[in-house]
Amino acid sequence: MSNALALAAVTAVLKDLLDNGLIDRNVSTTIGGPVTVSALPPDRVKSNGDEPTQLNLFLYHVAPNQGWRNVDLPSRDGRGERTANPPLALDLFYLLTAYGKQDFEAEILLGYAMHLLHETPVLTRDAIRRSLSPIAPIDGGILPPPLGALAAAELAEQVELVKLTPQPLNTEEVSKLWAAIQTNYRPSVAYQASVVLIRGTRAARSPLPVLTRGPNDAGVTLEPDATPPAPATPTLTAVAPPNRQPAARPGDLLTLEGFALAGDTVTVRFGNPRLAAPIVVPAEPGGGATRIAARIPDAPADPGAPAAWVAGFYTVAATIARAGQPDRSTNDLALALAPTVAGIAPNPAARDANGRVELTVTCRPQVRPGQRASLFLGDREIPAQPHPAPTGTLTFRVEGAPPGLHWVRLRVDGVDSLLVDRTAVPPTFDPSQRVRIT
Repeated sequence: MSNALALAAVTAVLKDLLDNGLIDRNVSTTIGGPVTVSALPPDRVKSNGDEPTQLNLFLYHVAPNQGWRNVDLPSRDGRGERTANPPLALDLFYLLTAYGKQDFEAEILLGYAMHLLHETPVLTRDAIRRSLSPIAPIDGGILPPPLGALAAAELAEQVELVKLTPQPLNTEEVSKLWAAIQTNYRPSVAYQASVVLIRGTRAARSPLPVLTRGPNDAGVTLEPDATPPAPATPTLTAVAPPNRQPAARPGDLLTLEGFALAGDTVTVRFGNPRLAAPIVVPAEPGGGATRIAARIPDAPADPGAPAAWVAGFYTVAATIARAGQPDRSTNDLALALAPTVAGIAPNPAARDANGRVELTVTCRPQVRPGQRASLFLGDREIPAQPHPAPTGTLTFRVEGAPPGLHWVRLRVDGVDSLLVDRTAVPPTFDPSQRVRIT
């Protein structure tokens, strides 16, 4: 997820995109003079006869995104206490205006800018990183303070990509908009940038997992649905961790179900926004057309290497290779990779004179600096202390620690460690994930 710097980061990326596009297309030669790109309110752009030839990008409206605004609701319980941290999902609306002091200059600039945004409908993660991160030999300290701070926006790590869509404005809307700006009208076009996800940072409460669902864990009653015939195109319908777990762990054997999955060589691709490149794992022997298996390695990996695993949400797809045919890939399905708690120290933990306890949790895979990690002590969330380097040891400072025996869960990038042992019948809590506070 992004943070509060995301709005400015989107504006900076769009400005950089337009600036580089005009340079690549050598628009200054076409115009016959220098062309600048700004991100100012239109009333601050010079409007006299000596105004420069330029494009101006103005964020004129921000609205909640309708598709994301109900995620994780309700966010508060009947007592008003926070139970979830739904992201702040926003759509940004920009006004792109062209200025020129000679005939046709504004129209030429607007045409180049609209064609550039038409060919770049999505702000890719690589484009965002290039725009916001300084490139050697330029040091971030040389950049203006606001621009230098935008590298920490984490816009490239949010789960949704930012997409650009032209917004048609009728005569009445244009008239009201420019009347509100209180400046002279210039040729302009509106765009919507969707969606920006700003993560919640306040601590929340989360109930313990459900051990059983009804008598004998029978669950709900389902009616069979109409299953479509098996397609010729390789297709995944389910990715299942073992023992009906809600998430996989390092070392787990995954079962992938679908159609047309048989091949001479079958590999499984795991993608995560924090990885420089997807991780490719060979499928286990013995797979068939409707079911294959793949194991997530549990061997320690160098966290600085491109293929180091991280806890969080992944996209999973299979690649089918057959002799004499091009490789074919399936659709992507979602998979949560949970952190594994290897140890909690001290245990038991004694409170100090102020009722504070400091717990050290050893986990795998290692947690990277940008990952959000927290520990749930019962239903109470405690954020991890800062970890500036990849680490398998996290520290948690519990203020006002309640004495007693507590179940704990480690949450990394929104995925909890597996507290419930589903290999037992009926399921039980994992005794290694509890701590006694005295």
